[in-house]
Amino acid sequence: MSKDTSSHSPIHVIGGGLAGSEAAWQIAEAGVPVVLHEMRGVRGTDAHKTDGLAELVCSNSFRSDDATSNAVGVLHAEMRLAGSLIMKAADANQVPAGGALAVDRDGFSDAVTAAIAGHPLITVVREEIHGLPPKEWDLAVIATGPLTAPDLAESIRQETGADALAFFDAIAPIVYTETIDMDICWYQSRYDKVGPGGTGKDYINCPMNEEQYNAFIDALVAGDKTGFKEWEGTPYFDGCLPIEVMAERGRETLRYGPMKPMGLTNAHNPTVKAYAVVQLRQDNALGTLYNMVGFQTKLKYGAQAEVFRMIPGLENAEFARLGGLHRNTYINSPTLLNGTLTLKSRPGLRFAGQITGCEGYVESASIGLLAGRFAAAQRKGEELITPPATTAFGALLNHITGGHIVSDDEPGKRSFQPMNVNFGLFPPLDPGAITKPEGVKRFRGKEKAAAKKQATAARALSDCAAWLNG
Repeated sequence: MSKDTSSHSPIHVIGGGLAGSEAAWQIAEAGVPVVLHEMRGVRGTDAHKTDGLAELVCSNSFRSDDATSNAVGVLHAEMRLAGSLIMKAADANQVPAGGALAVDRDGFSDAVTAAIAGHPLITVVREEIHGLPPKEWDLAVIATGPLTAPDLAESIRQETGADALAFFDAIAPIVYTETIDMDICWYQSRYDKVGPGGTGKDYINCPMNEEQYNAFIDALVAGDKTGFKEWEGTPYFDGCLPIEVMAERGRETLRYGPMKPMGLTNAHNPTVKAYAVVQLRQDNALGTLYNMVGFQTKLKYGAQAEVFRMIPGLENAEFARLGGLHRNTYINSPTLLNGTLTLKSRPGLRFAGQITGCEGYVESASIGLLAGRFAAAQRKGEELITPPATTAFGALLNHITGGHIVSDDEPGKRSFQPMNVNFGLFPPLDPGAITKPEGVKRFRGKEKAAAKKQATAARALSDCAAWLNG
């Protein structure tokens, strides 16, 4: 506690992932001391490989950085406006990824870890918290993520009187770049799109003809898979389905999903269109590692190596990491939390990140950001003002704290599910907010939808700036 130079009592944050790190940073930046409790270094998890803060265990992509017409990009922009540590570290460690913001995962984690360690109001304690915070920690944030340790998860269940919901999450393999056959593969972003730090040639593309694709699908479906064991019956989250589960849903599913060939031209054979394409995205700043986009899997390791080496260009691929399967757990937030993320049964105890039922790196971090701001304001005796529903912050917060639908036919059934930020969570625009541009004859369908997205994004950023300044 020697770093503490504030007159305020500390706020305790449990969990050093993206949400916990962001919450701790926001609290400290508000002038309130923080004790950040992280168990890695004492106890590991099924998915993490290091004890670094904000370690990325799945993809290295923060997805679209387009703040003009993409909800994720709008959330990026709002987080930057709010002084997000996660976005600062991501921007400083970006790697080319077309229109997406992807990061060197080690550099990103190192940057967050160093910033947290260097803040005079943050103390990091490496220990496992086995139960709910003691009452003397009058203000605390639980941001333990989808891999909450069993003892703490059980304490949460006992406190809330409700079983935690859960879903499977899978991680994608990473390939050594030098083992990819570039006489078969080529560099290109879809539609040659140039993203942050990119060139329009930010992905490695592996083409398949129809025969190769069908053989691959057959092998994928037949491959030896990890058993569910005690997790049997746990549903998948549709935004992160294992690739073999997608294949089982229909032979053409992958060709219209992560393996779609649209917007790509084979540099080695421009006149022949690929039937399907596997894309790999740069995973580190050196460019020595590429991850297989959309290829999260529950295939056993031996089957992964065998099946994925059927992909043209990856016949001799060597894997820096194979895919894996772990369980994500989240609480029934609309029932349990109030509008400032406080547990209704225990004022002062907040939840943040994926455990609240948001999905995705930036979504998790943004809820950590809000929880941190709310906790700091409460400690300082300030009014807790939630972000407008018209912002990405507010839209996601409203989904978590009240956006579910309860069926009249099944009033006891919970319908709350994990969700990425999307424009469907934002309130509709006011009538007349978009009008047909002068000189444009046709203004419907795609044109009108694009204009609505742009107007929704502009409104969000304007309202977020006003909220932060207010």
